[in-house]
Amino acid sequence: MLAAGVAGMLLPVGTFAQDTGSQEIMVTAQRRQAEDYSSEMPAVGLRRTADFAVQEVTITGDTRDEIQRQNEIYQMLANAITAAPRAGVQIASGDETLQLVSMQNYRNIPLEKDSRPDSQKLSFLVKAALGPGTSAQAAQSKIASFVKTVKPVGRALMDATDDLTFSVVAPDQYRSAIAEVIAADAKTMAAKLGDGYGVQIEGLNRPVEWARSGVSDVLLYIPYKLVIVPKH
Repeated sequence: MLAAGVAGMLLPVGTFAQDTGSQEIMVTAQRRQAEDYSSEMPAVGLRRTADFAVQEVTITGDTRDEIQRQNEIYQMLANAITAAPRAGVQIASGDETLQLVSMQNYRNIPLEKDSRPDSQKLSFLVKAALGPGTSAQAAQSKIASFVKTVKPVGRALMDATDDLTFSVVAPDQYRSAIAEVIAADAKTMAAKLGDGYGVQIEGLNRPVEWARSGVSDVLLYIPYKLVIVPKH
């Protein structure tokens, strides 16, 4: 009887999915989808390996002539885009949602002032896919090797400039799998409480959220609440 009630509550959750579509999102220490949710993260969720290891890379240039300096920086970025497929990596940009960088849009990445006079820089992301046989360490090595092989232009230099992080593609596609894990946990909890009590699940209409859960693992979860209620 209780199992049927739990299943009934979980059936419509797909209709509440947040519209992330096929977007790729960055996973740092924790990424929340709304400011007014509780900071408490449930222990129950879907743990899986991230889709990509992501490394920030910066190109700097200090050629005195401004136009030449900018052209050198962008040309080195173009060299990176051209070399990426052979190295098994991808070039992307974005702080939270990632977009691929191509020869058609690479000049949309803005130049910024560097710490030195007459110098500028731009930052982008290099991604390497994770999966069977490709650990976070292997992906990081692949990215580091790629950075070293990109052909320099003039006085432009390219270096990795931040810690390795990770990304997940379309987290909402895992909503049903997350719901199954929640339902299984609720049934287990209900069985331990005895015949006098049941459980209710609240908050399943909330969007999928994510957090780091290991070296290259992520926890995908819905910030639900499991409420114990007497049956009579």
